[in-house]
Amino acid sequence: MSHVQKTKGVFKCILGIPIMLCVLYLISPSLKLLIGLIPMEKCSLESAKMLVLDNSADASLDLWSRPDVLTCTYWKAPIIWEGMFDPDLYDQMHKKAGSSVALTVFAVGRYLDVYLETFLNSSEHHFMLGLPVTYYVFTDVPEKVPDIKLAPQRSIKVIKVERNSRWQDISMMRMKTISDIIESDLRHHYTHVFCFDVDQVFSGRFGSEALADSVALLHAHYYRFPQKWFTYDRNPKSKAYMQTGDFYYHAAIFGGSWKSVKALTDACYRSIMEDKQNNVEALWHDESHLNKYLWLHKPSKVLSPEYCWDTEIGYRRDIMVTRVLWAPKYYDTLRT
Repeated sequence: MSHVQKTKGVFKCILGIPIMLCVLYLISPSLKLLIGLIPMEKCSLESAKMLVLDNSADASLDLWSRPDVLTCTYWKAPIIWEGMFDPDLYDQMHKKAGSSVALTVFAVGRYLDVYLETFLNSSEHHFMLGLPVTYYVFTDVPEKVPDIKLAPQRSIKVIKVERNSRWQDISMMRMKTISDIIESDLRHHYTHVFCFDVDQVFSGRFGSEALADSVALLHAHYYRFPQKWFTYDRNPKSKAYMQTGDFYYHAAIFGGSWKSVKALTDACYRSIMEDKQNNVEALWHDESHLNKYLWLHKPSKVLSPEYCWDTEIGYRRDIMVTRVLWAPKYYDTLRT
């Protein structure tokens, strides 16, 4: 074997190491535990007053109450962890400001039967308590939406949508549906919008501390990974293509002001449709496009993995509370 061939072979092995480790991570509890020991970077700011403040309550954040994790981004946005904030202060500020929230969730096909009732009931116990909230439930069978007992100032709107033949298309086309409902309805009634996947359960406070102009969520499986292991779309033919980025964000939850969410969903939809015209599909579908958008348009607030935790990861010292939990995934039966 020539020197050049040997060099190429070694290079291929080196490139394959992160992929092999990612696969091992998914199947090995011991490696998941070791990943949890990788130290995170630390916030470079001395106090929250140095943040680019989205609202007055953010100035009260205690960035150094959590020296074990990263509590701010390099563009001076906060990353919200347990112990950093005073929930009463945020609630009082948003009530005084007249904040209101629309929650969008898609329950199509078997997902409605398996997940929706639990999602809505748990939300009534934990999501934005004390603020006006309306659930916008998008489904192909409106008559099957469960009758949920709602607290005062909370309501449900059920909107019929067509069921796509492929779950990937359901996932990607929600971007257009959300944009359309913001334009026709939400923008006239609500200050903020949060978009959720239905296959998760609220388990703790998901409150007004999460409200901001643009809100992204750190993916529970990647927040301690080295950046080179992030599964961005690496296909240059896709509009979601990324060589590098900041974090890996989870598309199961995103939100912000109605203007910011509309801008995000519009941009992701345009990119998805351009890919379709070129016979390209991003690696993780709408999540890949969301990551590309949030890299180019930095979020003003980032939520820690507390806000969407997978118990299959196992114990992590930095996860002091869980606010949303992944529900069991039945992909083999639900996506067929």
